[in-house]
Amino acid sequence: MSESRHINAISAIDGRYRSKVEPLAHICSELGLMKFRTQVECRWVQFLSDLPGVPELATLSAADREFIDAVATQFDEAAALRIKHFEATTNHDVKAVEYYVKERFNERATLQPISEWIHFACTSEDINNTAYGLMIKTAVDSVLLPQMDTLITAIDSLAQSEAERPMLSRTHGQTASPTTLGKEMKNVAVRLQRQRNQLSNIEILGKFNGAVGNFNAHLSAYPDVDWPSVSADFITSIGLTNNPWTTQIEPHDYIAELFHCLMRFNQVLLDFDRDIWAYISNDYFKQRKVEGETGSSTMPHKINPIDFENSEGNVGMANAMLAHMADKLPVSRWQRDLSDSTVLRNIGACLGHCSIAYQATVKGLSRLEVNAEVIAEDLAQSWEVLAEPVQTVMRKHGIAEPYEKLKAATRGRRLSADLFAQLLTELELPESAVQELCDLTPELYIGMAAELARKPHSE
Repeated sequence: MSESRHINAISAIDGRYRSKVEPLAHICSELGLMKFRTQVECRWVQFLSDLPGVPELATLSAADREFIDAVATQFDEAAALRIKHFEATTNHDVKAVEYYVKERFNERATLQPISEWIHFACTSEDINNTAYGLMIKTAVDSVLLPQMDTLITAIDSLAQSEAERPMLSRTHGQTASPTTLGKEMKNVAVRLQRQRNQLSNIEILGKFNGAVGNFNAHLSAYPDVDWPSVSADFITSIGLTNNPWTTQIEPHDYIAELFHCLMRFNQVLLDFDRDIWAYISNDYFKQRKVEGETGSSTMPHKINPIDFENSEGNVGMANAMLAHMADKLPVSRWQRDLSDSTVLRNIGACLGHCSIAYQATVKGLSRLEVNAEVIAEDLAQSWEVLAEPVQTVMRKHGIAEPYEKLKAATRGRRLSADLFAQLLTELELPESAVQELCDLTPELYIGMAAELARKPHSE
């Protein structure tokens, strides 16, 4: 795609961000949809030729099968434009694919006599739902899951390297019990991993059962063939999971499941993007400067957290579209209406915004530097967080109203090391307990945060 076409594109995905979604473009574009439709048409002829119950279609020779393989797999822009040529007359996109495959069969004398077996007993939706299933499966497996893995690995690497770095927590925006930077990163990595695993386990369904899902046409030609089994075997052979109960369309429930899972993954990422943005704002992280970059057109000192902001914006776009599609696609009037057709053509846009977001966060993470001095200083000035262990030890020794006493002594008050030591002497604790608590500092009060940060996801 030329630069002039980029700057004239209506969609930012096909314009400004085209380079970031190029791997998806070959899968989720109209060319990609045509390619998958062509594959399904070709595979169906090959599959039928091997059925003993269909003697009128002889088993294909190795050479003919190889030719059909080439039609199915060596699909390029010229092939797509030829289909568009047919569509200009048919005004039907699937019929145009059928005519294209027939034309290719007619190039070969041994295939010309069987060209009418193309699209045998099929409704357009048999081709469409399986083509979209292959599109989604390919996009998820080859693009989104690897990008998710890269993102999770980047966050988990930060969790490992910073597992022991004490850091002040903030609940409700206020100082709270210390944690470690690594543990907070680990929380996110585990959340993302869980959704990623669920995504990879969602079954991609397909149906190949005719006009309204009852094999009507199939039985009219071959009443003795076990068409439900044949259909299931064919769906499995192309890498999908068979759905035997449908109307004219596969009802798209699995797409809703998959998109809802993507939305959950994206929401975790959004939460992370905003937290990192805030940590940068608080100087917990610095951002490496890139020579030649401009952070602000008027304030030359600035390095803005643009990658995390970019990710946040693209997550919002993705989830808005994913939510609409997950709501809309499982709903179809009676045995079929066409309102899903135009919606399905936006699958690439949804996945494109996801992909851009994942890449942006990874890029942002690559530019972060931990500002250890600021993190340590913030924690060192927050001795009031030790009120929690003190009142817990008081409970252990049976001292009455420990919470209330600590609340009165510390609420709204900024403690220091000296004031903390003084406080311990006023609380009627046993000497041994006072001595243990005297050795405690905010940076040591991190519980099992470091161990949890290093713990594998599966445990």
